[in-house]
Amino acid sequence: MGTPARTPARARVRRPRPARRVVAAFAIAVALGTAVLMLPVSSRSGEVTDFFDALFTATSAVCVTGLTVVDTATHWSFFGQVIILALIQIGGLGIMISAASIGLLLARKLSVAGRLNAVTEANVIEFSDVRGLARNILLISLIVEAATALLLFMRFLWGYGYGVGEAVWLGLFHAVSSFNNAGFALFSDNLIGFAADPFICLPICAAIIVGGLGFPVLMQLRREFRHPLRWTMNTRLVLSVSIVLLIAGTLYITVLEWSNPRTLGHYDPAARILIGFFQSVQTRTAGFNSVDIGQLHDETWVGMDVLMYIGGGPAGTAGGIKVTTFAVLFFILLTELRGEASVHIFGKRLSRAVHRQAISVVLLSIAFVMASVIALMLITDLPFDKVLFEAVSAFGTVGLTTGITYGLPWPAELILSLLMFVGRLGPLTIGTAFALRDRRILYEFPEERPAIG
Repeated sequence: MGTPARTPARARVRRPRPARRVVAAFAIAVALGTAVLMLPVSSRSGEVTDFFDALFTATSAVCVTGLTVVDTATHWSFFGQVIILALIQIGGLGIMISAASIGLLLARKLSVAGRLNAVTEANVIEFSDVRGLARNILLISLIVEAATALLLFMRFLWGYGYGVGEAVWLGLFHAVSSFNNAGFALFSDNLIGFAADPFICLPICAAIIVGGLGFPVLMQLRREFRHPLRWTMNTRLVLSVSIVLLIAGTLYITVLEWSNPRTLGHYDPAARILIGFFQSVQTRTAGFNSVDIGQLHDETWVGMDVLMYIGGGPAGTAGGIKVTTFAVLFFILLTELRGEASVHIFGKRLSRAVHRQAISVVLLSIAFVMASVIALMLITDLPFDKVLFEAVSAFGTVGLTTGITYGLPWPAELILSLLMFVGRLGPLTIGTAFALRDRRILYEFPEERPAIG
């Protein structure tokens, strides 16, 4: 007699892991972007771009970071810049959300697998909301990008004398880069040449702020802008913390750099305030710079490290640990200091599962950043403050740099590329995707409390 067949009860059932599909989709997008950017047609010189430079650029674009190892304005041809713009748009909206949007446009339906993938990538959206999510994300993105592109087009055309075609391209590229919090610019000095021009800086800031709020917040504001009492805890946290951080960042940067002759010192007072506000907005994960970041005071770098690490709103184009994670940890701390039993925010009790998620995100992100800093310091001879700034900028998908990126060896480029990838997808998504086992525990161990603090 043969060996008896394994019964269904003993067979293992493999459950799908959408997190793995999301990670794989981003990795495939980076790989395809790298391959295309390496083509001779993508470079202005007509030569093949170095693999590591192409990989770094593709990763930076897909992860909407903005860090560069070659000059976007002079190295890449028009075709290469179009590819970068496409990677920014796809990466900013999200690979799975982009696929869902295309599927709805072409077939007017979305498969269950597509919904699961989109839910996993969006993180905070319910399964039933996916169809409306894809449509609304696409609509909001196009409206904001079109409005920003129009304002920038008019300024480039009438204020700086660019031709119509060039003004259209400059307006479109910087509008998409702004809304997706990418920070790629088509000028060799980024936006330093427009530091005192509010007609360039303010539309870009507005697009960055809107994109950084997160799509769930934007969709709720679109439906219930006049009914704040109906806003969810997520919407209230994102808006309130974002406003506080924008104001605090503006004051911090402006005050510290007010008399620095290498940054704000040689501008008039109005321009100094504009630049301080502009750079505060950029720390929300955008990455444009209207002054030389390498010339800022060390104390300013530290403050910007904190702002970049926090980032923007969840389920959007921003990076960092997200303002909601920061707010949740603050309220957990406040509750513990008060000796209360549960955390309450805006009259609602916070789920204990959120406590664990917030702590996990912070600990994992610190581990990724510090491991990268140590590795970069072992590879290079750069000082700690600059390496830390670069690592936090990469993890937060910000793109601000003190100027050290251009001279990094290829191992350091790989480390920053990995950090950008982790920062864009989030440490929890990465951890879930590569978890060895996914099982439910049917029992509990005895409870005991160690001494803390």
